[in-house]
Amino acid sequence: MLITDGSAPFQEAFRHRLAAADQPDWLRAQRRAGMEGFTAMGFPSRRHEAWRFTDLDLLTSEPRPPSLTDAPSLPADSLEPWRLAGPSHRLVLVNGRFDPALSAIGGLPAGVWLAPLAETVQRRPDVAATAFGADVNALSALNAALFADGAVLVLAPGTVLETPVEIIHYSTTGDAQASAHPRLRVMLGEGAGATLVETAAGDGNGWTNAVIDVTLDADAELIHVHVQNEGTEAVHTCLLTAELARQARYRAFTLVTGACLSHRDMQVALAGPGAAFTLHGAYLLDGGQETTLAVRADHKAPDCRTEEVVKGVLQGAAHGVFLGTVAVRPGADGTDARQLNRNLLLSPSARVDTKPELEIFADDVKCSHGATVGSLDEAALFYLQARGIDPVTARSMLVAAFAADVIDAARLTDGVDALLRRHLDRWLGREGGLS
Repeated sequence: MLITDGSAPFQEAFRHRLAAADQPDWLRAQRRAGMEGFTAMGFPSRRHEAWRFTDLDLLTSEPRPPSLTDAPSLPADSLEPWRLAGPSHRLVLVNGRFDPALSAIGGLPAGVWLAPLAETVQRRPDVAATAFGADVNALSALNAALFADGAVLVLAPGTVLETPVEIIHYSTTGDAQASAHPRLRVMLGEGAGATLVETAAGDGNGWTNAVIDVTLDADAELIHVHVQNEGTEAVHTCLLTAELARQARYRAFTLVTGACLSHRDMQVALAGPGAAFTLHGAYLLDGGQETTLAVRADHKAPDCRTEEVVKGVLQGAAHGVFLGTVAVRPGADGTDARQLNRNLLLSPSARVDTKPELEIFADDVKCSHGATVGSLDEAALFYLQARGIDPVTARSMLVAAFAADVIDAARLTDGVDALLRRHLDRWLGREGGLS
């Protein structure tokens, strides 16, 4: 079985995963199906719409197979910059493997299952099997073949989890350009509610290839915050699929500040009447960083709502891409959908490709989309400097206000809001000033 040039390390990792004794036959079958799917599709290329503006050389120029050795142990304080300040049910994956020493899941109320995927395979195979389905692209198929672990969150109908769930993916690979393939499954029963804060961080230069599958039953609500701040030489790819039943609410926030190359693909199906999807987010890029946020909201039922507000701040030679599609199927009358992508370029070599679009096959709808690309307001800069504020601080204040606006609009809880602002301040370099 051939994957691509240089496929031998992937084949070795696949055989290693397949030979593991502590997995059932159905999981081995899923791994085989995943490898066969990836073999057939290969790595993505610019011919794929979601990757058409992305430089893929970092991903395809040399193989990044998963490490076959255990993840290194980390000091507990290594996670301090990434943790929520308040209480949480915390699950930590280091290089794609569960780390019990760093995790603190704690006591869970009745009706809540939160555990590593590998443990769920052993103890709740019926739940674990739902983490695998028809892989929608090549990288999710590769994830199915090569994953070592992940996380599963299940809430029974009517269960509301007051304390947030915190999942931290930490990558530390030293000089080895290894990959990790974490897989996350989230299922909320009818009327259930939870907040999930997911952070990808680390100092490695490898590849994180994540897959997240979310199912919300009727009247369920999930607040899902994703922060990506991996090492400056890392590659991060993620496929998120979500299906929303009647009156379900999926409130997402994504913040991208890390990795040399990152790509987040969100495919949300509003499958029940009255379902709602909101996305707020920002990508803050510097140097030669490149990121793509590809979002597809598929309205399959009537009276559903989508709202997307994404901002980009780019300096150096950074490149940001926003691809937003709202699809309105026949019969999805009453759709209300809005998309807005605003970008701030802080240097002449920074660039943005933005493409919000609508696919409408119903009549009674309200849909809008827009995008802007511009630079800092010179009049505002002059105003601040005329009042004794130095140029670097004035510039930082205007950028902070531009980016913080999308955090304000998300209306998150105090602890989550504070976490996002902490990441924003770190990127702005408040201690030394925005360069």
